[in-house]
Formats: sequence, C-alpha cells, structure tokens
Amino acid sequence: MATITAAMVKELREKTGAGMMDCKAALNENDGDMEAAIDWLRAKGLAKAAKKAGRVAAEGLIGLHETDTEAALVEINSETDFVARNPSFQEMVNTISNSAIKAKGDIEKLGGETYADGGNSVAETLKEMVGSIGENMTLRRTAHLAADNGVVASYMHNQAAPGLGKIGVIVALESTGDADAVKGFGKQVAMHIAATNPQAIDTDSLDQDLVERERAVLTEQAKESGKPDNVIEKMVEGRLRKFYEEVVLLKQPFVHDPDNTVAKAMEAAGNNAGGPIKIIGFYRFALGEGIEKDEGDFAAEVAAAASGA
Repeated sequence: MATITAAMVKELREKTGAGMMDCKAALNENDGDMEAAIDWLRAKGLAKAAKKAGRVAAEGLIGLHETDTEAALVEINSETDFVARNPSFQEMVNTISNSAIKAKGDIEKLGGETYADGGNSVAETLKEMVGSIGENMTLRRTAHLAADNGVVASYMHNQAAPGLGKIGVIVALESTGDADAVKGFGKQVAMHIAATNPQAIDTDSLDQDLVERERAVLTEQAKESGKPDNVIEKMVEGRLRKFYEEVVLLKQPFVHDPDNTVAKAMEAAGNNAGGPIKIIGFYRFALGEGIEKDEGDFAAEVAAAASGA
C-alpha cells in the first residue's frame, strides 16, 4: 500500500477542487495513483463542483444565530446575488448558522458538523447544493462569542430573511445589571458597529502594526510643514488621537447620540441598567469583503450561458 503524503493530497485538491478528506480517501482507494484518484472523485460526483471552483464567489449571505449568552456568524458565498435570493440556499445558510454555535468559531469543525438531522456533513451538503444550483459556493468563515456573565446582542443589515443578510454583527457584553436593558444597549452598539466598522474595542487592543504604519504616514505628512521636531511630534500625537476616534470603538462618536462617545454611552447605559457594562468582544462580517471580484462582461456571460457555452 502506497504512503499517502500531505503533498499528494494537496496536489489532488488543486487538480480537482475536492475536499481534503475526499482527496485523501480517493488516494487511499487507488493506492496513491493520482489519475485513478481523479477518476474516482469524478465517478463519485465529488469533482463535479470542482469545475466551478475557480470562479469567484463573492455574493451569498451572512448567517446569524444567537441564544441569550452565545452568538455566531457565518459567511457562505455564491457567485451571484440570484442564488442569495434562492429559498433553498437561504434555508441552507440558516441551518448552517445554527450549527455555528457548536463550532465555536472553528471553520473546519463547522464543515464537519452534521447538517440538520441528516447523515451528511455541512461541507457535503454545500457540495450537493453546488451541484444542484450550478454555482461555485464556499463556506468562507465563522465567528463565535459568549458572555457567561452578561449577554450577547446582534444586528443584521440588509436583511434578506430573519438571521440572513449582507452585514452581520455580534457583540458580547458583561454586566450584573438588568439583562434586557443591557441587551437593548448591545443592539444599539451592534448597529453602531455595522455603520462605523471599528477595528478594536479600545486603544490597547488595536493592532500595533496598524498604529505604527499610521504614525509613519502622519510623521511624513507633518515633516512637510518644515516645523521643528518637537512641534512635529505634537502634531503627530494630535492626529493619532483623531485616528483613534475613527477606528477605536469606545472612542467613536456614538451613532445614536453623536454628542457622546460609545464609552460615555456605555457608562450611561450601565447606570440605567443598574450595573456597569463592559464590551468584551465583537465581530462584524460584511459580505464579500476582501474578495477580489472579477469585473467581467455580464452581458457576454449571459449570452454564453444562453448558447450553452
């Protein structure tokens, strides 16, 4: 029996687009013979989706599921917005988002979770949907938050159906105050995050590489003024404070009350709830962010599809 190496599995994945475990099984079944493994995958229908795997999938839906103390997000992409409006696709995303609570933010674990009450995994179900609808689809990412001593809150923007949309936000808050009041404030914070896209909760948790890059840019800009180094230093620090107000959640003007920062609004909400509130985490998923989309000729694609090309 041939030894199946990680390099062989990787090569087969690149050639077929099939899943890692399917590629490993194909190589084991065919004693490491690459061409036979490809044929085995094709025969099983597992390479059917692979023909579409090179096409960019940047549409789709964000799915959200929450309980009182936990919440999860998942992004599942498709090639077109038409699929995002397909009831079968929406049902699948909703079901997978329910499983995302158990995956705790682990995308590989989520792919291996049993889909609903059936025998197939989430990853296998996605492949079947690709074959059924005829578009490339990807289980791109997932996130999870829990608040054992507080609540989680959420918001879905551009909602296509309950728990499904284009921008999803989850927030975890710790507090001994009234849970309903804390959750109400958390909902407002989630809406704020959807609108402003902060990079961190506070200055200390901001990516220091990001801060240093911004500092370098501001320093170069300030040097153009020709002022002394001690003045330039003060100019940079002042501009960095403005930068923090743009990217740090607690320093941002609260969208529901722009005269106050989120930090001030949180303090007031804690007083109303009967206990201080602390935001301990958040995630914001915007559909397709970071994916390079092909700017193709849509009319030509439709014409090609109509002609059977």
